[in-house]
Amino acid sequence: MSTAPPPDAPAGIAAEPARVEEPPFRVPRDRADLHAFLQAALTLEHLTIPPYLTAMYTLRPGTNRPAFYAIRAVVLEEMLHMTLVANLLNAVGGTPLVARSRFVTGYPALLPYSRDKVPVALRHFGTDALDTFLSIERPEYVAEPPGHPSVAGDTGWTSIGQFYNTIRAGLVRLTAELGEAGLFNGDRRRQAGPEDFYNSGGEVFPVTGLASALTALRVITEQGEGVSHSVFDSDDLLFGEAREPAHYFRFNEIRRRRAYGPHDTPASGPTGPAIEVSWEDAYAIDPAAKVADYPPGSAVRRAAEHFNEAYARLLCLLERAYTRDPAALHAAVPAMLRLRELSVQLYRNPHPDPARRARGLHASATYEITEELLGRVRRSLR
Repeated sequence: MSTAPPPDAPAGIAAEPARVEEPPFRVPRDRADLHAFLQAALTLEHLTIPPYLTAMYTLRPGTNRPAFYAIRAVVLEEMLHMTLVANLLNAVGGTPLVARSRFVTGYPALLPYSRDKVPVALRHFGTDALDTFLSIERPEYVAEPPGHPSVAGDTGWTSIGQFYNTIRAGLVRLTAELGEAGLFNGDRRRQAGPEDFYNSGGEVFPVTGLASALTALRVITEQGEGVSHSVFDSDDLLFGEAREPAHYFRFNEIRRRRAYGPHDTPASGPTGPAIEVSWEDAYAIDPAAKVADYPPGSAVRRAAEHFNEAYARLLCLLERAYTRDPAALHAAVPAMLRLRELSVQLYRNPHPDPARRARGLHASATYEITEELLGRVRRSLR
């Protein structure tokens, strides 16, 4: 176990963080509004996946197994959240769009719906990456939605929790205005169920009305933040599974190198068994790396391009599942495994730029997705 984490390199990010487009600061007024908010939620859930995958894939083989499995579990639950949001959007007559270049946030990006403009970058496993993850998942006071007297003076979002609370308020309002059958009139053949996607952190279920829609929002928020100021999620109550720490607290266990005990609280911090974490056992990378940084025709350039193509393939499979064939989710599993295989070919290589190589940096995946690339992948899947 390492006794002191070395500083991540490089400390800063040269590129200006991209801004994620946010819906207007109000409760959805109509069906079109609700579609826009849910598409934004889908984008938000996806935004976390490349940074989490980067931290997991940069771990040197055979090291930091507790951290690897903790991050992997969170990634699977983020995929679950994406699928539940897609079910929600389909249920109210929308169309989830994920195989679009604008859907994939350029990194580094600024964390949306947050009072603090936190940069979210593709960082290797280490203290900087974990501190960013804690900022993303941090449980905060869930503000009332826009229009509530307690937030009458607010002019913008203060938290992700407030954003989801706003979607919840919009669903309730529009159900009252349009009737449950009138609002939830989407094609039920698009609904993914447990037969299509299952993991140890909950399961996908169809959204067919207000009750199941509100349950989907509950799963998403409580798996991330915990249940009512608790360390733990609600998977035991909703799915009959073992109670697990919510995302924020799983990352905090790694950061503090100690597990939460059954009676621990957010205030107490983790007091359970120590967790072995070796900060130096990760491939250091440039968080602002681009494919253009690698020499044309080089093995590293080809590996980076193949990774982006494989990620585009995953997005195309997800869009197929969300828009016409839920069973296509089965193909997403080998697509994720292919990403890990391709990542190894990148991270084990010292950076081809001499200056970056001298700082101990390695080549890395960039998650750059273009419309031309997506079009090529779509044609290959026909």
